[in-house]
This record gives sequence, C-alpha cells and structure tokens, in this order.
Amino acid sequence: MRRITRIATVGLASAALALSATACGGKKSSDTGAAPSESGQKSAAIAYDIGGRGDQSFNDAAFAGLEKAEKDLKIKGAEAEPTEGESEADKVQRLTELARKGNNPVIGVGFSYAPAIKKVAPKFPNTTFGIIDDTSVTDKNIANLVFNEEQGSYLAGVAAAKASKSGTVGFIGGVEVPLIKKFEAGFTQGVKDTNPNAKVLSTYLTQPPDFSGFAKPDLGKAAAKGQLDNGADVIYSAAGLAGSGAIEATATAGKWAIGVDSDQYNQAGLAKYKDHILTSVTKDVSGAVYNLIKSVEDGKPQTGEVRYGLDKDGVGLADSNPEYKKMADLIAAVDKAKADIIAKKITVKTAP
Repeated sequence: MRRITRIATVGLASAALALSATACGGKKSSDTGAAPSESGQKSAAIAYDIGGRGDQSFNDAAFAGLEKAEKDLKIKGAEAEPTEGESEADKVQRLTELARKGNNPVIGVGFSYAPAIKKVAPKFPNTTFGIIDDTSVTDKNIANLVFNEEQGSYLAGVAAAKASKSGTVGFIGGVEVPLIKKFEAGFTQGVKDTNPNAKVLSTYLTQPPDFSGFAKPDLGKAAAKGQLDNGADVIYSAAGLAGSGAIEATATAGKWAIGVDSDQYNQAGLAKYKDHILTSVTKDVSGAVYNLIKSVEDGKPQTGEVRYGLDKDGVGLADSNPEYKKMADLIAAVDKAKADIIAKKITVKTAP
C-alpha cells in the first residue's frame, strides 16, 4: 500500500513554529538530527523543484525513484512542494523540517536547493542530503547527483536533424542558466554534426532570477508557436512543466516534439499528444534517487559527485514511439553517435 506523505505549503508554517520553539528553549537546530521518524519506520524525503510533482518531467522522475524505494526497500516516503515566489529561507525551512522528522536521506530536486543545503546539511551531520544537478555545494554528508545532459541532447540533435524535412529545428529552454545551456549545446552540436546546413532556433522563456520559465506551460506553448511559424518542424524543450505547453503546440501543428528528463511519450498527462512525441532525452533521475536511498539503507551512504552519463545509461534517448522505431536511418545515426561518444571519439560541448 502506498504510504508516501505529501507535505504541502502548510509545512512551512510548521517549520516556522519549530524555529520559534527553538528560540524559546526547544530542540536546537544544531542537533544532529536523523532521529527515528514519527512512526518508527525508516523514511526518506524529496523536496521538489519549481513546477512540483505532476510536471510530467523532472519532478515526476524524482517521485518515481522515491516510490520505487518505498515499495522495494519498505521505507516511508515524504514529499515537500515548492511555493510560487518562495525565498531562500523557505527552502531552508523545508529541508530543516524534513531532516528533523527523521527522513534520511533528504533530497533537493534541482540546483536551486544548493544554498539551502549548504546551510542545513552541517546542522544534521548524521543525515545524508542529496542534490540533483549541482556540484557547487559539498560536504561529507552531501551527495551531488549529476548527469551528462549534453550527451543525451546530442543524440536528440542527431534525431532532430534526421527527422526534419524543413531543415529548421527548435530548442526551447526554460530558464537561461548553465544547466539548460548544456542541453542547448549538445542538441545544437548533434544537429550540426548531422546536417551542417540545418538551422537551429533557440528560445529561452525567462532569465534568472525569474525561474517561472520552468513552471508555465503557456510560455512554452507561445515559444513553440513562434518557432513553428519560423519553419521549425522538430522542437526539443528542456523546460520542465513549461515544456508540456511546447509539446501541445508542436503536436497540434502536426510536427515532431522531443521531450526531456522522463520518457514523455509514456506520460499520462501528455497522452493526447503522444503520437507527435518523437522521442525524449531521458535522465535517470529516478534511478539516482533510488540509488541514494538504497545506499543509506545499506549503511554506505553515497557522498560527493555521483555522475550519470551515456556509458552507464544515466542519460539516453527513448524509443517508445512506434514511429521512431520505423526510422532505420535515424536509429542507425543515433546508435553510431552514442557509440562514438562512449568511445570518446566525439566530445560533446557543455556550452553553446
């Protein structure tokens, strides 16, 4: 039976009360933590990135890893959602609350949790903290779960170039930050290496510190429509929840969409558009979450950089769409590119 506890925004109020109690002589925030969970059952927690669970992409992949751990390892799972326009203090309170409740590990889904984990992890030395997509914050109880997104994106570029009839393809990034520029760099290189005459249109939905480009499907939809109007017939989006809007617009126009992070062809929320989802660049976020939880359960917690690339199937290209499987020339090109990257015959750029 599913036992995952979902912590809504009210959790922030609870954390605030806990901090107030500390000021009045309650349990200090410097306590080592990792106390037994309220039920006495071992537990693990994830704190979601912008967009939250239900984004059909990044956050949902993390949830799948937690759910698998709950089933296979017989642990209790907890989730915590972000709030719109939240401050750094909100993230600190969220992680503190999860750690105080005895969850181990506590995983921040996304690089935005780096400053908060830097503050919270030292206060709970017996708790393992995981952070996905960031290596900037390190400590003996922090595991940095990172991926070679540029490698999977290169394969998407090869596929896009092969599938395009117009010679123009598009890339949509949620927010223009170094992580998403890795996706763009790999994709553009893959397209150009396959068809030097191809044109790549690149659009970013927002600029930091505005991270709403990961959360608003209408922005992705408008960006895709703009690229379609400019001749793109294959569009790859690395934009979290906003990417669903890009997929909708592309599919409605009868063109090819390329998904990201999860195999979006198989996402229930995108079922209406699945026939036009050519493929997806997958990141084994679910596997990374599961592996970290299992390492803690085994008494050998992962720490430091844990990297997933093509060589470990940590990134890849989905082939769920039957139409994709019919494209022999495309598949051959993708397979060759994958082999060449693993053999280091191709070095994929991490910046445009």
